Amino acid sequence: MPIRLSTPEANISANPDTDTPHCHPPHQVERQRIDSLQPKMLNTEKAQRMAELFSSLGDTNRLRIISLLAIAELCVCDIATALDMSESAVSHQLRTLRAMRLVRYHKRGRKVYYHLQDQHVLDLYQSVAEHLDEPD
Repeated sequence: MPIRLSTPEANISANPDTDTPHCHPPHQVERQRIDSLQPKMLNTEKAQRMAELFSSLGDTNRLRIISLLAIAELCVCDIATALDMSESAVSHQLRTLRAMRLVRYHKRGRKVYYHLQDQHVLDLYQSVAEHLDEPD
């Protein structure tokens, strides 16, 4: 027999064998509420772009580069030294970060300096770091 959970959103029950909640019965879907949510829902194209962005952040070295650039503007050679990586490997990761519009650069003499694209990238990085530092 399913276990009934009380929620304001819907009449939900859980299968005791799987603990997977499901709507029961289907005819009780709140159509008007669902219709009002759909225009606010993430569209498929934007969801795909967000997935690509998060995928590009799914690399340890890219995250370490972002962590450095959250602190200071740096050239490739300084990033490579700080992370104990080759300049070629750092440049490769920076190309990916540039393509995703997470970092940008400017030249000063013969050196190229990188920094975070904008405040949104810094906020995203800081929010995730703070989230991970929170106690369970």
